[in-house]
Amino acid sequence: MSMKPLEFDRRYGELDQVISAYSGMSAEDEPDKPSEALQAYLRHTWHTRPWALASAEQQIREYARNPPGRLRLSLGEFYPVPDVGLSEAAIQDWLFVVADHLKRSVEQGEVPPPSTPRTHWEWHARFPELGQLLGGWFSQDMPDEFPDHDAAVRDYTAATDPQLVARLMGEVHELLALGLEESGYALAVAELGMEVDPPRPYSPSGWLAHLADDVGGFKADYGPGPAAV
Repeated sequence: MSMKPLEFDRRYGELDQVISAYSGMSAEDEPDKPSEALQAYLRHTWHTRPWALASAEQQIREYARNPPGRLRLSLGEFYPVPDVGLSEAAIQDWLFVVADHLKRSVEQGEVPPPSTPRTHWEWHARFPELGQLLGGWFSQDMPDEFPDHDAAVRDYTAATDPQLVARLMGEVHELLALGLEESGYALAVAELGMEVDPPRPYSPSGWLAHLADDVGGFKADYGPGPAAV
């Protein structure tokens, strides 16, 4: 019988967040240098959930010290570390290296400066609602489902809670504030799931600005809420 969600989160919840950052990446951590994947996790977590770093270090170190035995394997009550490019025999030592990096970062207050996301995981961790829109409404099937890009956006806003629509607006403005080159914005929307080109005559950044205006106009249609009595 697999572990219940609450118990799983207590034991492995933050460990799972760290391991997820390695999706599509190699575990190239060295004792004196964290991998690109771990740097992405540290960068994002320091600026969004700094309190989670200590839990991550504790859960990873505990897992490395007590890898699942036969009974837990048969019951399914363990965290299955996905493929990170290491042999099974090397996983334990790697986990200790990761835990040491997390411990050092917290104890020495090594806060990475904000920067443009550098991994697929970091793009989605930082811009989750924009990823939801682009990946869900702008796949390669979009031209078969909607007459144009604006129609897809209208469908998204009609199907999405207004609070999430407002969150999307904030993420679009945050992305534009990065001040990337146009190639950087093209990479950003691709990483976030967009599989079609922006409509003519827009560049990727120009369409994002148009998207912010379009969604902002929709949000204004809600009007102010009822006055407090």
